[in-house]
Amino acid sequence: MSVLRLGMGFLVALTLTSAKCSANPLPKTSVEVKPFGAIASGEKTDLYVLKNSRGMVVAITNYGATVVSIKVPDRAGKSEDVVLGYETAKEYEDGTAHFGGTVGRYANRIAHGSFTLAGKTYTLPKNNGENTLHGGLHSFDHKIWAAKEVASKDGTAVEFTYVSPDGEEGFPGTMTVTVNFTLLNAKNELRIEYSASTDKPTVVNITNHSYFNLAGQGNGDILSQTLQLNANKFTPTDAGQIPTGELRDVRNTPFDFTRPVAIGERINAADEQLKLGRGYDHNWVINRRAGTSAVELAAIARDPKSGRVLEVLTTEPGIQFYTGNFLDGTDHGKGGKVYQQRYAFCLETQHFPDSPNHAGFPSTTLFPSRPFHSTTIYRFSVK
Repeated sequence: MSVLRLGMGFLVALTLTSAKCSANPLPKTSVEVKPFGAIASGEKTDLYVLKNSRGMVVAITNYGATVVSIKVPDRAGKSEDVVLGYETAKEYEDGTAHFGGTVGRYANRIAHGSFTLAGKTYTLPKNNGENTLHGGLHSFDHKIWAAKEVASKDGTAVEFTYVSPDGEEGFPGTMTVTVNFTLLNAKNELRIEYSASTDKPTVVNITNHSYFNLAGQGNGDILSQTLQLNANKFTPTDAGQIPTGELRDVRNTPFDFTRPVAIGERINAADEQLKLGRGYDHNWVINRRAGTSAVELAAIARDPKSGRVLEVLTTEPGIQFYTGNFLDGTDHGKGGKVYQQRYAFCLETQHFPDSPNHAGFPSTTLFPSRPFHSTTIYRFSVK
Protein backbone atom coordinates (compact mmCIF):
# COMPACT_ATOMS: atom_id res chain seq x y z
CA MET A 1 0.00 0.00 0.00
CA SER A 2 1.29 3.50 -0.79
CA VAL A 3 0.20 6.89 0.52
CA LEU A 4 -0.47 10.07 -1.44
CA ARG A 5 -0.27 13.41 0.39
CA LEU A 6 -2.61 16.17 -0.81
CA GLY A 7 -1.44 19.16 1.25
CA MET A 8 -2.43 20.18 4.80
CA GLY A 9 -1.57 16.63 5.88
CA PHE A 10 -4.43 15.11 3.88
CA LEU A 11 -3.53 11.46 3.35
CA VAL A 12 -4.97 9.04 0.84
CA ALA A 13 -4.23 5.33 1.00
CA LEU A 14 -3.79 3.74 -2.41
CA THR A 15 -3.97 -0.05 -2.70
CA LEU A 16 -1.57 -1.51 -5.23
CA THR A 17 -2.62 -4.75 -6.92
CA SER A 18 0.07 -7.27 -7.78
CA ALA A 19 0.48 -8.66 -11.28
CA LYS A 20 -0.62 -12.04 -9.96
CA CYS A 21 -3.86 -10.60 -8.55
CA SER A 22 -4.58 -8.51 -11.62
CA ALA A 23 -4.58 -11.68 -13.71
CA ASN A 24 -7.60 -12.96 -11.81
CA PRO A 25 -11.00 -12.22 -13.33
CA LEU A 26 -12.86 -9.34 -11.71
CA PRO A 27 -16.04 -10.12 -9.79
CA LYS A 28 -19.14 -9.47 -11.83
CA THR A 29 -22.02 -7.18 -11.07
CA SER A 30 -25.67 -7.75 -11.86
CA VAL A 31 -28.80 -5.64 -12.18
CA GLU A 32 -32.38 -6.51 -11.30
CA VAL A 33 -35.46 -4.40 -12.08
CA LYS A 34 -38.38 -4.38 -9.64
CA PRO A 35 -41.66 -2.41 -9.41
CA PHE A 36 -41.39 0.53 -7.01
CA GLY A 37 -45.00 1.63 -6.92
CA ALA A 38 -47.02 4.41 -8.51
CA ILE A 39 -47.08 8.13 -7.76
CA ALA A 40 -50.24 10.23 -7.37
CA SER A 41 -50.72 10.61 -11.14
CA GLY A 42 -50.87 6.83 -11.49
CA GLU A 43 -47.52 6.64 -13.27
CA LYS A 44 -45.56 3.55 -12.29
CA THR A 45 -41.92 3.54 -11.26
CA ASP A 46 -39.14 0.97 -11.13
CA LEU A 47 -36.26 0.13 -8.82
CA TYR A 48 -32.91 -0.89 -10.32
CA VAL A 49 -30.84 -3.07 -7.99
CA LEU A 50 -27.12 -3.38 -8.72
CA LYS A 51 -24.96 -5.98 -6.95
CA ASN A 52 -21.36 -7.06 -6.99
CA SER A 53 -19.65 -10.03 -5.38
CA ARG A 54 -17.82 -7.88 -2.84
CA GLY A 55 -20.98 -7.41 -0.81
CA MET A 56 -22.20 -4.05 -2.11
CA VAL A 57 -25.82 -3.61 -3.22
CA VAL A 58 -27.16 -0.33 -4.62
CA ALA A 59 -30.83 0.37 -5.42
CA ILE A 60 -31.83 3.35 -7.57
CA THR A 61 -35.31 4.36 -8.72
CA ASN A 62 -36.24 6.18 -11.90
CA TYR A 63 -38.39 8.46 -9.74
CA GLY A 64 -35.94 11.32 -9.35
CA ALA A 65 -32.91 9.21 -10.37
CA THR A 66 -32.86 8.59 -6.63
CA VAL A 67 -30.45 6.42 -4.66
CA VAL A 68 -32.82 4.43 -2.45
CA SER A 69 -30.30 2.22 -0.64
CA ILE A 70 -26.59 1.43 -0.46
CA LYS A 71 -25.73 -1.73 1.44
CA VAL A 72 -22.09 -2.27 2.37
CA PRO A 73 -20.37 -4.58 4.88
CA ASP A 74 -18.70 -3.54 8.13
CA ARG A 75 -15.37 -4.89 9.39
CA ALA A 76 -17.12 -8.09 10.55
CA GLY A 77 -18.75 -8.59 7.14
CA LYS A 78 -22.23 -7.55 8.27
CA SER A 79 -24.06 -5.41 5.71
CA GLU A 80 -26.19 -2.40 6.56
CA ASP A 81 -28.04 0.13 4.43
CA VAL A 82 -26.10 3.37 4.94
CA VAL A 83 -28.43 5.91 3.28
CA LEU A 84 -31.74 7.32 4.48
CA GLY A 85 -34.81 6.85 2.31
CA TYR A 86 -38.26 5.39 1.77
CA GLU A 87 -39.78 2.13 0.57
CA THR A 88 -42.08 3.46 -2.19
CA ALA A 89 -42.05 6.12 -4.89
CA LYS A 90 -45.16 7.75 -3.38
CA GLU A 91 -43.25 8.42 -0.16
CA TYR A 92 -40.50 10.12 -2.16
CA GLU A 93 -43.14 12.16 -3.99
CA ASP A 94 -44.60 13.34 -0.68
CA GLY A 95 -41.23 13.89 1.01
CA THR A 96 -39.40 17.21 1.24
CA ALA A 97 -35.90 16.18 2.38
CA HIS A 98 -34.65 15.15 -1.11
CA PHE A 99 -33.37 11.81 0.28
CA GLY A 100 -30.96 10.36 -2.31
CA GLY A 101 -32.36 12.40 -5.18
CA THR A 102 -30.72 13.93 -8.23
CA VAL A 103 -31.42 17.63 -7.64
CA GLY A 104 -31.35 20.43 -10.21
CA ARG A 105 -31.46 22.37 -12.44
CA TYR A 106 -29.60 24.24 -9.76
CA ALA A 107 -28.67 22.32 -6.61
CA ASN A 108 -28.42 24.45 -3.47
CA ARG A 109 -29.56 28.07 -3.28
CA ILE A 110 -30.03 31.01 -5.65
CA ALA A 111 -30.53 34.31 -3.83
CA HIS A 112 -33.89 36.07 -4.05
CA GLY A 113 -35.06 33.61 -6.70
CA SER A 114 -33.41 35.43 -9.58
CA PHE A 115 -30.28 35.69 -11.69
CA THR A 116 -29.17 37.62 -14.77
CA LEU A 117 -27.74 35.93 -17.83
CA ALA A 118 -26.68 37.74 -21.03
CA GLY A 119 -28.42 40.88 -19.81
CA LYS A 120 -31.77 39.21 -19.09
CA THR A 121 -33.11 38.60 -15.58
CA TYR A 122 -34.84 35.30 -14.87
CA THR A 123 -37.28 34.85 -12.00
CA LEU A 124 -37.54 31.51 -10.18
CA PRO A 125 -39.99 30.23 -7.56
CA LYS A 126 -38.96 30.99 -3.98
CA ASN A 127 -39.20 27.79 -1.96
CA ASN A 128 -36.67 28.52 0.79
CA GLY A 129 -37.61 31.82 2.39
CA GLU A 130 -36.63 34.49 -0.11
CA ASN A 131 -34.45 32.07 -2.07
CA THR A 132 -34.71 29.22 -4.56
CA LEU A 133 -33.47 25.85 -3.28
CA HIS A 134 -32.53 22.80 -5.38
CA GLY A 135 -34.12 24.11 -8.57
CA GLY A 136 -37.49 25.29 -7.30
CA LEU A 137 -40.82 23.76 -6.38
CA HIS A 138 -40.41 20.64 -8.51
CA SER A 139 -36.76 19.64 -8.55
CA PHE A 140 -35.38 16.92 -10.82
CA ASP A 141 -35.82 14.45 -7.95
CA HIS A 142 -39.59 14.81 -8.35
CA LYS A 143 -39.59 13.78 -12.02
CA ILE A 144 -39.83 10.34 -13.61
CA TRP A 145 -36.68 9.73 -15.66
CA ALA A 146 -36.22 7.43 -18.65
CA ALA A 147 -34.00 4.54 -17.56
CA LYS A 148 -31.99 1.79 -19.22
CA GLU A 149 -29.14 -0.55 -18.44
CA VAL A 150 -26.02 0.34 -20.41
CA ALA A 151 -22.79 -1.44 -21.18
CA SER A 152 -19.75 -0.60 -19.08
CA LYS A 153 -16.30 -2.13 -19.07
CA ASP A 154 -15.95 -1.32 -15.36
CA GLY A 155 -19.17 -2.80 -14.01
CA THR A 156 -22.92 -2.67 -14.41
CA ALA A 157 -24.41 0.72 -15.22
CA VAL A 158 -27.89 2.20 -15.32
CA GLU A 159 -28.49 5.44 -17.21
CA PHE A 160 -31.27 7.91 -16.40
CA THR A 161 -32.36 10.72 -18.74
CA TYR A 162 -34.65 13.69 -18.22
CA VAL A 163 -35.51 16.52 -20.64
CA SER A 164 -36.28 19.76 -18.81
CA PRO A 165 -38.35 22.05 -21.06
CA ASP A 166 -37.54 25.70 -21.72
CA GLY A 167 -38.96 27.80 -18.89
CA GLU A 168 -39.37 24.96 -16.38
CA GLU A 169 -39.16 26.51 -12.89
CA GLY A 170 -38.20 29.76 -14.65
CA PHE A 171 -34.91 28.51 -16.13
CA PRO A 172 -34.14 29.25 -19.79
CA GLY A 173 -33.42 26.62 -22.44
CA THR A 174 -34.46 23.05 -23.06
CA MET A 175 -31.90 21.04 -21.12
CA THR A 176 -31.28 17.31 -21.53
CA VAL A 177 -29.74 15.69 -18.46
CA THR A 178 -28.21 12.22 -18.25
CA VAL A 179 -27.02 10.56 -15.04
CA ASN A 180 -25.09 7.31 -15.26
CA PHE A 181 -24.68 5.16 -12.12
CA THR A 182 -22.00 2.45 -12.30
CA LEU A 183 -21.31 -0.12 -9.58
CA LEU A 184 -17.72 -1.13 -10.16
CA ASN A 185 -16.54 -4.71 -10.43
CA ALA A 186 -13.16 -4.23 -8.84
CA LYS A 187 -14.12 -2.38 -5.66
CA ASN A 188 -17.10 -1.22 -3.61
CA GLU A 189 -17.41 1.99 -5.54
CA LEU A 190 -20.45 3.78 -6.99
CA ARG A 191 -19.54 6.16 -9.80
CA ILE A 192 -22.03 8.86 -10.82
CA GLU A 193 -21.50 10.67 -14.12
CA TYR A 194 -23.62 13.70 -14.97
CA SER A 195 -24.04 15.18 -18.45
CA ALA A 196 -26.20 18.08 -19.62
CA SER A 197 -26.76 19.94 -22.87
CA THR A 198 -28.98 22.90 -23.75
CA ASP A 199 -30.37 24.70 -26.78
CA LYS A 200 -29.80 28.16 -25.28
CA PRO A 201 -27.59 29.55 -22.49
CA THR A 202 -28.74 28.58 -19.02
CA VAL A 203 -27.26 27.67 -15.62
CA VAL A 204 -26.65 24.19 -14.25
CA ASN A 205 -25.62 22.66 -10.93
CA ILE A 206 -26.54 19.00 -10.41
CA THR A 207 -25.76 16.79 -7.44
CA ASN A 208 -26.87 13.69 -5.57
CA HIS A 209 -28.52 14.38 -2.23
CA SER A 210 -27.88 11.13 -0.35
CA TYR A 211 -28.02 11.26 3.45
CA PHE A 212 -25.37 8.94 4.92
CA ASN A 213 -25.16 7.20 8.26
CA LEU A 214 -22.24 4.76 8.18
CA ALA A 215 -23.65 2.91 11.21
CA GLY A 216 -26.78 2.15 9.20
CA GLN A 217 -29.85 4.22 8.35
CA GLY A 218 -31.88 5.12 11.42
CA ASN A 219 -29.25 3.70 13.79
CA GLY A 220 -28.66 6.78 15.92
CA ASP A 221 -26.91 10.06 15.25
CA ILE A 222 -23.70 10.63 13.28
CA LEU A 223 -21.93 12.85 15.84
CA SER A 224 -19.23 10.29 16.72
CA GLN A 225 -18.45 9.56 13.07
CA THR A 226 -15.40 11.37 11.78
CA LEU A 227 -14.90 13.57 8.73
CA GLN A 228 -11.90 14.88 6.88
CA LEU A 229 -12.27 17.41 4.06
CA ASN A 230 -9.64 18.24 1.47
CA ALA A 231 -10.47 21.92 1.77
CA ASN A 232 -8.65 24.89 3.30
CA LYS A 233 -11.51 27.34 2.70
CA PHE A 234 -15.30 27.49 2.90
CA THR A 235 -17.93 29.98 1.74
CA PRO A 236 -19.57 31.69 4.75
CA THR A 237 -23.22 32.69 4.38
CA ASP A 238 -25.68 35.33 5.48
CA ALA A 239 -28.79 34.65 7.55
CA GLY A 240 -30.55 33.20 4.48
CA GLN A 241 -27.64 30.78 3.91
CA ILE A 242 -26.56 32.65 0.79
CA PRO A 243 -22.76 32.96 0.34
CA THR A 244 -21.36 36.40 1.09
CA GLY A 245 -18.76 35.94 -1.66
CA GLU A 246 -15.88 35.46 0.78
CA LEU A 247 -13.64 32.39 0.64
CA ARG A 248 -12.76 32.09 4.33
CA ASP A 249 -9.79 30.18 5.72
CA VAL A 250 -10.88 27.29 7.95
CA ARG A 251 -7.88 27.58 10.30
CA ASN A 252 -8.78 28.15 13.95
CA THR A 253 -12.49 27.69 13.24
CA PRO A 254 -14.97 24.82 13.77
CA PHE A 255 -14.90 24.45 9.97
CA ASP A 256 -11.38 23.01 9.92
CA PHE A 257 -11.68 19.37 8.82
CA THR A 258 -8.24 19.15 7.24
CA ARG A 259 -7.61 16.32 9.71
CA PRO A 260 -10.16 13.71 10.85
CA VAL A 261 -12.54 15.23 13.41
CA ALA A 262 -15.65 13.82 15.06
CA ILE A 263 -18.62 15.53 13.43
CA GLY A 264 -20.12 16.39 16.80
CA GLU A 265 -16.92 17.69 18.39
CA ARG A 266 -17.55 21.37 17.53
CA ILE A 267 -21.04 21.38 16.04
CA ASN A 268 -22.48 23.33 18.98
CA ALA A 269 -19.61 25.80 19.24
CA ALA A 270 -20.37 29.49 19.78
CA ASP A 271 -19.80 30.32 16.13
CA GLU A 272 -22.03 32.65 14.11
CA GLN A 273 -21.94 30.45 11.00
CA LEU A 274 -22.97 27.34 12.96
CA LYS A 275 -25.84 29.28 14.52
CA LEU A 276 -27.04 30.47 11.10
CA GLY A 277 -27.02 26.92 9.71
CA ARG A 278 -28.25 25.26 12.93
CA GLY A 279 -25.13 23.13 12.53
CA TYR A 280 -23.02 22.43 9.46
CA ASP A 281 -24.76 23.35 6.20
CA HIS A 282 -21.99 25.00 4.21
CA ASN A 283 -19.95 24.72 1.03
CA TRP A 284 -16.25 23.91 1.26
CA VAL A 285 -13.80 24.84 -1.51
CA ILE A 286 -12.01 21.67 -2.56
CA ASN A 287 -8.21 21.89 -2.83
CA ARG A 288 -8.02 21.18 -6.54
CA ARG A 289 -4.76 20.98 -8.44
CA ALA A 290 -4.42 23.84 -10.90
CA GLY A 291 -5.06 23.02 -14.54
CA THR A 292 -6.71 19.62 -14.02
CA SER A 293 -10.31 18.53 -14.44
CA ALA A 294 -9.68 15.04 -13.04
CA VAL A 295 -11.47 13.64 -10.00
CA GLU A 296 -9.98 14.81 -6.70
CA LEU A 297 -10.47 13.37 -3.25
CA ALA A 298 -12.88 15.69 -1.46
CA ALA A 299 -13.86 13.90 1.75
CA ILE A 300 -13.28 10.86 3.95
CA ALA A 301 -15.91 9.87 6.54
CA ARG A 302 -15.55 6.98 8.98
CA ASP A 303 -17.66 5.24 11.59
CA PRO A 304 -15.26 4.06 14.33
CA LYS A 305 -17.67 1.40 15.63
CA SER A 306 -18.48 -0.43 12.37
CA GLY A 307 -15.21 0.43 10.62
CA ARG A 308 -17.04 1.60 7.50
CA VAL A 309 -15.23 4.27 5.51
CA LEU A 310 -16.68 6.49 2.79
CA GLU A 311 -14.42 8.41 0.42
CA VAL A 312 -15.94 11.01 -1.90
CA LEU A 313 -14.09 11.97 -5.07
CA THR A 314 -15.29 14.50 -7.61
CA THR A 315 -14.50 16.78 -10.53
CA GLU A 316 -16.57 19.55 -8.90
CA PRO A 317 -15.00 22.60 -7.19
CA GLY A 318 -17.09 22.40 -4.00
CA ILE A 319 -18.79 20.10 -1.53
CA GLN A 320 -21.75 20.88 0.74
CA PHE A 321 -21.46 19.26 4.15
CA TYR A 322 -24.86 19.12 5.86
CA THR A 323 -25.58 17.43 9.18
CA GLY A 324 -29.32 16.74 8.97
CA ASN A 325 -30.11 19.78 11.09
CA PHE A 326 -33.74 19.97 9.95
CA LEU A 327 -34.61 16.30 10.45
CA ASP A 328 -37.03 16.26 13.36
CA GLY A 329 -38.47 12.77 13.74
CA THR A 330 -41.47 13.33 11.47
CA ASP A 331 -39.88 11.29 8.68
CA HIS A 332 -40.31 7.53 9.01
CA GLY A 333 -38.03 5.74 6.59
CA LYS A 334 -37.20 2.22 5.50
CA GLY A 335 -38.18 -0.43 8.01
CA GLY A 336 -40.15 2.15 9.97
CA LYS A 337 -36.95 3.83 11.19
CA VAL A 338 -37.47 7.32 12.62
CA TYR A 339 -35.07 9.99 11.36
CA GLN A 340 -34.19 12.44 14.12
CA GLN A 341 -32.01 15.53 13.95
CA ARG A 342 -28.40 14.74 12.97
CA TYR A 343 -29.15 11.13 12.14
CA ALA A 344 -27.29 11.55 8.84
CA PHE A 345 -24.87 13.76 6.95
CA CYS A 346 -24.78 14.84 3.30
CA LEU A 347 -21.68 15.37 1.18
CA GLU A 348 -23.09 17.04 -1.93
CA THR A 349 -20.50 17.61 -4.66
CA GLN A 350 -21.32 20.82 -6.48
CA HIS A 351 -20.50 24.24 -7.81
CA PHE A 352 -20.85 26.92 -5.16
CA PRO A 353 -24.30 28.09 -4.02
CA ASP A 354 -25.64 31.22 -5.77
CA SER A 355 -22.82 31.15 -8.33
CA PRO A 356 -24.96 32.86 -11.03
CA ASN A 357 -24.94 35.96 -8.79
CA HIS A 358 -21.22 35.86 -7.92
CA ALA A 359 -18.84 36.72 -10.74
CA GLY A 360 -15.88 35.58 -8.64
CA PHE A 361 -17.18 32.00 -8.24
CA PRO A 362 -16.54 29.24 -10.82
CA SER A 363 -19.10 29.72 -13.60
CA THR A 364 -22.24 27.57 -13.79
CA THR A 365 -23.32 28.91 -17.20
CA LEU A 366 -24.13 26.17 -19.71
CA PHE A 367 -23.82 27.02 -23.41
CA PRO A 368 -25.15 25.01 -26.38
CA SER A 369 -21.60 24.67 -27.68
CA ARG A 370 -20.14 23.38 -24.38
CA PRO A 371 -22.02 20.47 -22.73
CA PHE A 372 -21.67 19.92 -19.01
CA HIS A 373 -19.89 16.85 -17.61
CA SER A 374 -19.19 15.97 -13.99
CA THR A 375 -18.15 12.85 -12.08
CA THR A 376 -18.59 11.92 -8.43
CA ILE A 377 -17.45 8.66 -6.81
CA TYR A 378 -18.61 7.15 -3.52
CA ARG A 379 -15.96 4.64 -2.48
CA PHE A 380 -16.62 2.32 0.48
CA SER A 381 -14.13 0.28 2.49
CA VAL A 382 -13.50 -0.84 6.08
CA LYS A 383 -10.75 -0.01 8.49
